[in-house]
Amino acid sequence: MLNKISTYFEFDKLGTTWKREVLAGFTTFISMAYILFVNPSVLGAANMDKGAVFTATALASALGCLLMGILAKYPIATAPALGINAFFAYSVVIGMKVPWQTALAGVFIASLIFIVITIFKLRELIIDAIPSDLKYAISGGIGLFIAFLGLSDGGLIVANKSTMIGLGSLSEPTTWLTIFGLIVTAILMVRKVPGAIFVGMVLTTILGLATKLIAMPTAIVSAAPSLKPTFLVALKHVGDINTLQLAVVVLTFLLVTFFDTAGTLVGLANQAGFMKDNKMPRVGKALASDSTAMLVGSLLGTSPVGAYVESSAGIAVGGRSGLTAVTTGVLFLFGLFFSPLLAVVSMQVTAPALIIVGVLMAQSLRQINWDQLEIAIPSFLILIGMPLTYSISDGIALGFIVYPITMIAAKRGKEVSPIMYALFFVFVGFMWILNVG
Repeated sequence: MLNKISTYFEFDKLGTTWKREVLAGFTTFISMAYILFVNPSVLGAANMDKGAVFTATALASALGCLLMGILAKYPIATAPALGINAFFAYSVVIGMKVPWQTALAGVFIASLIFIVITIFKLRELIIDAIPSDLKYAISGGIGLFIAFLGLSDGGLIVANKSTMIGLGSLSEPTTWLTIFGLIVTAILMVRKVPGAIFVGMVLTTILGLATKLIAMPTAIVSAAPSLKPTFLVALKHVGDINTLQLAVVVLTFLLVTFFDTAGTLVGLANQAGFMKDNKMPRVGKALASDSTAMLVGSLLGTSPVGAYVESSAGIAVGGRSGLTAVTTGVLFLFGLFFSPLLAVVSMQVTAPALIIVGVLMAQSLRQINWDQLEIAIPSFLILIGMPLTYSISDGIALGFIVYPITMIAAKRGKEVSPIMYALFFVFVGFMWILNVG
């Protein structure tokens, strides 16, 4: 049996072993286990049941990992993506006042579109249509937005009547809990400690419990929380997606998830040495695995699933086959039984994780051609627009509207794809309906 599995995952060809693959899978899980607690916290802001979101997160993550490992045979793990879950909760539900049930329906529809464009191999067309600079700006902008949320949740920045925002009160003990978590996590990241974000959350929680800033949990292990509050809710509200505003929300779910996943997959494939002639083998199966997990996740009750850059931790310790992802998926299933720990994972515990992930996402900004103003201006508007408008979609809209204009002004209008011109009108209509109509 073990020989058949090792043959299926091509251990000999990849020069790997059972021990190395299982260790890599465990390392990846430790590196991204924080999402089990951060995702319910973020989606809980949208009035979703945290227990149900916890279970949906674990199941959707496990499914995505198992599919990625078994079908695509890549050591790449998946889970509900940070950034897009913030868009779901803060931009769509809180900002646009869209019920979370309708937002879930939007994720469901976006996942169906994702599957269709994967089946018909339209991914290259869509990827080529949006300039790489704008893709990097979207990733970096989401990073700033996530960091902004973390700073706000942790009490490091607060509303200020005179200056709009300002430094939070350092007399609040909970703020110092956030500061401790941020410093500890930063040190662990710099020292390249495996699972630094997760370890930082654990240490911050321990300090909170020791200082009684966080109440002790009533238990550690229990049965998985019920999915009933969110299960199949998306299907019941598909008919609510009936306006241009909600159509743009679906488009944004699709674009952000698609490009975030595609970029992450290519980056991780490069790290593991899988790229051949600048192409990623089996990329169709990888995207199909991811989009299927996104579809099932929406039915279970969570925001879009995407490939996780934390998979690089497992790859770094030698993970090369799909067994790495399978191991991570199995560990997510075991994680189902630790839901009582949700009670001790306060905003001050998750805030440092959000800030650090924001830093990681902002690294993409170095890829933008800042010396070309026709590129730099729309990229900057995307980057700065997301945190300052408190909306990922508004930030994307600002950049996508300005991009064709600056390119035409630079006499480079012919370089703009027809799809980008179409998106110009889509986002103009979106902004008009959202802010005028």
